[in-house]
Amino acid sequence: MKRVFVTRNLPGNALERLRAAGYAVEVWPEFLPPPREVLLEKVRGAAALITLVEDQVDADLLEAAGPDLKVIAQYAVGYDNIDLEAARRRGVRVTNTPGVLTEATADLAFALLAAVARRVVEGAAYVREGKWRTWHPELLLGAELHGATVGIVGFGRIGQAFARRCRGFGMRILYTSRTPKPEAAALEAEFRPLPELLAEADFVSLHTPLNEATHRLIDRAALERMKPGAILVNTARGKIVDTATLVAALEAGHLGGAGLDVTDPEPLPADHPLLRLPNVVVTPHIGSAGRATREAMARIAVENVLAVLEGREPPNPVV
Repeated sequence: MKRVFVTRNLPGNALERLRAAGYAVEVWPEFLPPPREVLLEKVRGAAALITLVEDQVDADLLEAAGPDLKVIAQYAVGYDNIDLEAARRRGVRVTNTPGVLTEATADLAFALLAAVARRVVEGAAYVREGKWRTWHPELLLGAELHGATVGIVGFGRIGQAFARRCRGFGMRILYTSRTPKPEAAALEAEFRPLPELLAEADFVSLHTPLNEATHRLIDRAALERMKPGAILVNTARGKIVDTATLVAALEAGHLGGAGLDVTDPEPLPADHPLLRLPNVVVTPHIGSAGRATREAMARIAVENVLAVLEGREPPNPVV
């Protein structure tokens, strides 16, 4: 019986499809990822892996898996944790779950922007700590969304979904991407090279994949170009931002705040300086964490596995 190893329990009942098709499904039962030595052991002889972004799938892991491994189904859109070239050399298919998490991730990006701009988390803490004594004209003044200029870095599915939300709030929309996007016209979004976007935008939201070109794209020079008081939102990948320089820009008061669903490192240590700043909201990589979205991601991952193991082209191939 062919075996499928899943590195964490998935919401919904999608894995039952694999069992019903006659595959032996083994799920790592713990909340934390399987340790490296456990993962190396579990992949041996497996026909398929369903992985998460925390699981490092490199040449050594593929070597340990042996010739039975046919497919790695990533339970995510991003796949920077997988050595694609090593998989290609061994003839292992790699798939992902694009599209289905677009709206949920755009929701969270906008929620982070609103929370930081209007100081929602600070306000909630102010009340819980018993500091709320009266209404005052200068209490917790924040940045208004309506009429502000937002710059969107990366204008794919999620970037465009985020733009739709911003347009609904009457915001001026700038975007940058490798090439101008025809879809931008319907959203009244204006193309800008990155340096110009950073200089013009009141808020900057990152929606680009992590690769060699975008690693630490938001570095010291980029942060210095941003307007004084601007807010940075990142729901893409933590390593797109140089964390140390972000902390420095926030501590110096150059930036007005940051909303981060992804960080570098991830997770952040409890004593990290970002967590001491009142104008920073950090969430634990929950961009796609709508119940319906996460269940749909599981269904897509399972369909990718079934397709490869049954000799069909997977719906969402990466390699």
